[in-house]
Amino acid sequence: MEQVTRRTQVLRNHLLLQSTPPGLLSPNHCVNYSPPDVAEPLSFNPTDMRILLDAHNIPDRDWLFGLFTQSHLFNPLPRGAKVFVLPDYNQPMEQQREVTMERIWYMLEKGVYEGWLTDTSPEAQMRRFALLEVIGIYDHSLAIKLGVHFFLWGGAIQFFGTKSHHDKWLTDTENYTIKGCFAMSELGHGSNVRGIETVTTYDSNSGEFVINTPCESAQKYWIGGAAKHATHTIVFSQLKINGKNQGVHAFITQIRDADGNVCPNIRIADCGHKIGLNGVDNGRIWFNNVRIPRENLLNSVADVSPDGQYLSAIKDPDQRFAAFLAPLTTGRVNIAIAAIYSSKTSLAIAIRYSLTRRAFSVTPNGPEVLLLDYPSHQRRLLPLLAKTYAMSFAGNDLKKIYVKRTPESNKIIHVVSSAYKATFTWHNMRTLQECREACGGQGLKTENRVGHLKSEYDVQSTFEGDNNILMQQVSKALFSEYVATKKRNKPFKGLGLEHMNKPCPVIPSQLTSSNVRCSEFQVNAFCLRERDLLHRFATEVSKYQAQGQSKEYAFLLSYQLAEDLGRAFSERIILQTFIEAEATVPSGPLKDILSLMRSMYALICLEEDAAFLRYGYLTTDNAAVVRKEVTKVCSELRPHALALVNSFGIPDAFLSPIAFNWIDANAWSSVHH
Repeated sequence: MEQVTRRTQVLRNHLLLQSTPPGLLSPNHCVNYSPPDVAEPLSFNPTDMRILLDAHNIPDRDWLFGLFTQSHLFNPLPRGAKVFVLPDYNQPMEQQREVTMERIWYMLEKGVYEGWLTDTSPEAQMRRFALLEVIGIYDHSLAIKLGVHFFLWGGAIQFFGTKSHHDKWLTDTENYTIKGCFAMSELGHGSNVRGIETVTTYDSNSGEFVINTPCESAQKYWIGGAAKHATHTIVFSQLKINGKNQGVHAFITQIRDADGNVCPNIRIADCGHKIGLNGVDNGRIWFNNVRIPRENLLNSVADVSPDGQYLSAIKDPDQRFAAFLAPLTTGRVNIAIAAIYSSKTSLAIAIRYSLTRRAFSVTPNGPEVLLLDYPSHQRRLLPLLAKTYAMSFAGNDLKKIYVKRTPESNKIIHVVSSAYKATFTWHNMRTLQECREACGGQGLKTENRVGHLKSEYDVQSTFEGDNNILMQQVSKALFSEYVATKKRNKPFKGLGLEHMNKPCPVIPSQLTSSNVRCSEFQVNAFCLRERDLLHRFATEVSKYQAQGQSKEYAFLLSYQLAEDLGRAFSERIILQTFIEAEATVPSGPLKDILSLMRSMYALICLEEDAAFLRYGYLTTDNAAVVRKEVTKVCSELRPHALALVNSFGIPDAFLSPIAFNWIDANAWSSVHH
């Protein structure tokens, strides 16, 4: 009854305030903006935390942020006392595409792409990662347009080509003398690359390959850059030599001349308007007896002699096909990292807003409460913040492995990048949705970024590997490792499965606030889940095979365990990289907050994955302890929320008006008459 009376009083005061004549409105009735930076004390140095999170090339990142703010090409938007830089998504599709290309030229003139293809040192690759991450913070379309040109087109030439291809194409690609795209997906085949229908034959009389689109389902589809700007493409096609299909191969093909005219025997159509990424000109391509020189076959894996003999050191067609998917690993690494930075942007905006926006009072005539002081609001945002931190450390680790890759490490890079691409992009979409809702009506405004980022990043769960299929690939790789190790009767070595050589971890029968925060317990719980799910998955697949099912069909029937296992693998290695990052920090405030964030990550994973209850790793009583502890850790993280998002190092101009003085930004004086 007391609560009803208080609510009635609030509504009465609200109605009385509305009925007050405009001239009599007292200033002290108005909501005032109070900067959170004044009210929120810092318990650690955000600059030190940023060094951990960004990990490399921070001066290069800040240099590029500065370049964007110096040019009107990046659409400066005055709001109140601040100027923001963000793309104008209200522009027509054609205009968005043209301005994306203009921004690419601007960065070319400033030397942003120097060494992106011609310098393969680990240092150059890390610089490239850092700059692409900054570009993605500004605009996903811009990052994707560059990614297609450099990492798909350029990457295919690097990985599939030989020295003659590198000498002829890479410098011109880096300088944008030519503009490349990557024609793999077709109308009828996306994830199933092996099934693509484009056909290439060899004419030994002329020494040329002949490319054809034999049916409508074979048209190349969703080819970024093809609709308007690209001059060349990598065509993925079935190669038929003397009537025998040798499988999928890659060919360099010109599709436009220097004046932008489509080449003979090629047809190109626009994929049209999309829910996001309209700065990228996705197109469709048909080939009708398109002839290219024999030298345009990217021949590091296989070649065709002048007289038409098929040559390859890799005799196994499955191994040859796997080699042709190498550039997608680069793409998956880039996509996973981009998802982290999108999550950082949305969380920085939503949490800063929640530290200045108030709603309702909890005492009669008392002040309204900050959104982030509500336990429910903390529960919505702070676990996502901890996950984003965890994934930042994991992403940094993946980049280090990638730039130092060897033939022996290719398998782990493929498996981990697949797991991270799925895990990080799913996390990003969930984070964007929660942040959008946490910003209320302001989250719907395009200029406030969070809402629109959902449509810009939604495609991440689909391109360069459907997330569900990638997770099944992860589980298949773990299955193969499990079966091979058992067959050899030797210890596990590889894919991070060495923990399975140790005795099976035991979860305490009664969890407490103390032991659930212990890193040893957290690792044990995650390892127990993974090893048990791997055993269950292998057992179930073997059972179906014993019943006469093929291995592939047995995998399909075991998809639920495969999904559980993929998640368990991904979350376990993320936790381990978090612990490794934490171990590099000396005792003090920074280490204390990292320990708290790591516990939040582990606890929210324990709470959210039904596998811990489904398979009995946690009792219902222990699950209740975990749930209660998540709420407690949220309240302990609350005083550090501002410092934690400031540690992302994203300049104010790249956030949005509601992250700062949203009253000033929406004042009548800011309206353009």
